[in-house]
Amino acid sequence: MITKTRISRVLARRVWDSRGRPTVEAEVELQGGARGRAIVPAGASKGSREALELRDGGAAFGGLDVLTAVGHVNGEIATAVLGLDAADQARLDDCLIALDGTPSKQRLGANATLAVSMAAAHAAAAAAGLPLYRYLGGDDARLLPLPQIQIFGGGAHAGRRVDIQDFMVICPGASCFAQALEWTAEVYRHAGRLMDARGALAGVADEGGWWPSFDSNEEALETLVAAIEAAGFVPGTQVAIALDIAASDFGRGGRYTLGLDQRVLDSDGLIELLLRWCERYPIVSIEDPLAEDDPEGFARFTQAVGHRLQVVGDDFLVSDAALLRRAAAAGAANTVLLKPNQRGTLSETRQCWQAAQALGYAAIVSARSGETEDTTIVDLAIGWQVGQLKVGSFARGERMAKWNAALRIEQRLGPHARFAGTGVLGRSRPGLRR
Repeated sequence: MITKTRISRVLARRVWDSRGRPTVEAEVELQGGARGRAIVPAGASKGSREALELRDGGAAFGGLDVLTAVGHVNGEIATAVLGLDAADQARLDDCLIALDGTPSKQRLGANATLAVSMAAAHAAAAAAGLPLYRYLGGDDARLLPLPQIQIFGGGAHAGRRVDIQDFMVICPGASCFAQALEWTAEVYRHAGRLMDARGALAGVADEGGWWPSFDSNEEALETLVAAIEAAGFVPGTQVAIALDIAASDFGRGGRYTLGLDQRVLDSDGLIELLLRWCERYPIVSIEDPLAEDDPEGFARFTQAVGHRLQVVGDDFLVSDAALLRRAAAAGAANTVLLKPNQRGTLSETRQCWQAAQALGYAAIVSARSGETEDTTIVDLAIGWQVGQLKVGSFARGERMAKWNAALRIEQRLGPHARFAGTGVLGRSRPGLRR
């Protein structure tokens, strides 16, 4: 009987994320001696249907402590998973889901279940003598993702100095992952210099992007194009723009309040504004263009531009395979953001990716605004061959740890490495209704 991958010990502790807030780290040890460790991130802008992280409440750390979740891992979860085979990820995760017993994981906390789910995957990979991406994807795990990298932060990530949450760049003209980072580094540097010269630089946002002081949301787009050109690149051809509107943060019931522009728009008005931006600027991807409670608006926007750019569901889909299938039936979105802590286990996150593939949707593996040095999502993007990765900006250690991890994998793969490049943006999407 093979026992080396059976779980012999589970240990959790409270650690700290990039905002200085508590979060959960778990270690899983196997009978053969292999160990895995993982830390769970936290988001600021959240979909209402995400799995719930468990916080203690009370006075300590603004109610954000996680000692109850840590206690669940060290107690009830550790007892339940002892002796399970870490190499059987699906069975382990099913155990965690059943143990919690709630649709949103509100009893044990998605931060508790995900920490164990990810740590077990790392331990199983270590037992196999493989890096996690190879363990997950085998010999096919050679596709380096096209990165989406924040240049300006906004919304909940930057004190709402601009309404739009992320102004990002994508490098469709780059020949490899390393070159995409080199080009982004130049755009990031020139963007900071332009903002400083204009007196528009207010600091650094949660995810490492420049914290802007613009007079309008569109000024951010104009400045980003200027930064691409100042860095010596052709906008749209070599370096393009991706936006995360995060419309749920400023929209309810089909009404959207743009505080910086001092405008209130209905769904059609916001769609018209975004369509105008898409005509005027080299935008290739827009995330959450409408709020999660506006599926009709989401579908109308997708039908207008989904044939030529990515329409990404984050708060709208929360990495949920069932919600994705429902959106596909309505012709809403053509790309899904994959955030493991929106579901609480790796298996549920992967099920959403598998549903996306079956529907012809693209996907982007994504970090959260409250991040850590954990680089598991890099292995997921490459091991699952998702093709796109979003971890924030080109600054701050918790972001650069992930970009650097992908660089090491690209170098390790050598001539066998492939780069997603423009191919992932042009993927056929039969799930759309036009």
